[in-house]
Amino acid sequence: MTRNGAAWVGDEVRDENAEREGIVTDVRGGRYRLRALTRPGEWAADSSERLTVTVPLERGVGR
Repeated sequence: MTRNGAAWVGDEVRDENAEREGIVTDVRGGRYRLRALTRPGEWAADSSERLTVTVPLERGVGR
């Protein structure tokens, strides 16, 4: 669920720095863990500034 306008756990996002899409799986100490949508892989984003929510958790549940 998007929190205060920023990406949060469960949101589908576009990471502009990594130039790929993923799902936020964890947020700790301001660092975002993301899981790839279409291929294996995980990566980290240091802030939500370059993450754009494409599908918030509310709409993404059950896909």
